[in-house]
Amino acid sequence: MDDPLVERTLAVYREHYFSHGALDSRMYPDIDVVLHTLHEAGVPISTATSKPETPATYILEHYGLTGDIDIITGASDDEVRSAKADVVEEALRRLRAHGFDVSRPVLVGDRLHDVEGAAAHGVPTVFAEWGYGSPAEAVGTIAQAATPLDLLPILLPSA
Repeated sequence: MDDPLVERTLAVYREHYFSHGALDSRMYPDIDVVLHTLHEAGVPISTATSKPETPATYILEHYGLTGDIDIITGASDDEVRSAKADVVEEALRRLRAHGFDVSRPVLVGDRLHDVEGAAAHGVPTVFAEWGYGSPAEAVGTIAQAATPLDLLPILLPSA
């Protein structure tokens, strides 16, 4: 495909995705509780999703989660920033720019590319076992959480 056809195809896909697929997902049980608890504890929260930011924001707004997330970071809508390491770097940059302490960041992820993308910036990963990844993808993580609620003692050990 030439560039104009690629752009048109991507535009058609995105239009279809917004109207037919973006909200077909379900929120993981208790993820809202975890985000709210962390936010109330003063933990800075940013997404670092491979999903482009516009649909990511749309989905988070739909589920009422944006109030507990300080920064929404994802792949750029033009997908120039799409590698996980680049998304993690941008999330850290935005958090710093907003005055958040990023001296002890942790990424919660469910795929090997999450682990590797975070590691590229010295960020440890907690493996989300409830996600799409296989147990083999947890290699190199600092902890594993079977459910979202299992994140709280890992991320807020004094709680």
